[in-house]
Amino acid sequence: MKITAQEEYGLRLLLRIARCKDPQGMSIPQLSEAEGLSTPYVAKLTRLLRIGGFINSTPGNKGGYMLAKGADQININQLLKALGGALFDPSFCNSHSGSLRLCTNSVDCSVRSLWQIIQFSVDKVLDQISLQDLITKDKDAENMLQLIFNSVNREMVPE
Repeated sequence: MKITAQEEYGLRLLLRIARCKDPQGMSIPQLSEAEGLSTPYVAKLTRLLRIGGFINSTPGNKGGYMLAKGADQININQLLKALGGALFDPSFCNSHSGSLRLCTNSVDCSVRSLWQIIQFSVDKVLDQISLQDLITKDKDAENMLQLIFNSVNREMVPE
């Protein structure tokens, strides 16, 4: 499993927009320069972020992008799914059945169970993280993320 470039850069752009103090927001050229990405790629990512309801645009020459809602209301799990989808989607099995029409393991599949457990674990962690949590300084964010991880880990490990 990999974090895609689209997910990584989409999150970085959203963080950049969230940290912007300019009431007009940040333009595509500004975002492109700040992140070292091509203008067309930034345009593609901002379109996905806008469609996902994470940012709004202001029209005109001095227009830019700003958060559509408070950073504390932007869930990182929802954001990453809007940018790239879930790590495991149940329809995945239908697409990878081998040379047969139906998967030979459709009734008893331990591999599918593994992917479901991983997806559940990832969702459990990411659902607790908001964009606001990531806006803080690196060390503060690292400490907060460690607390969330420890909390989720305790919930998932039986005593």
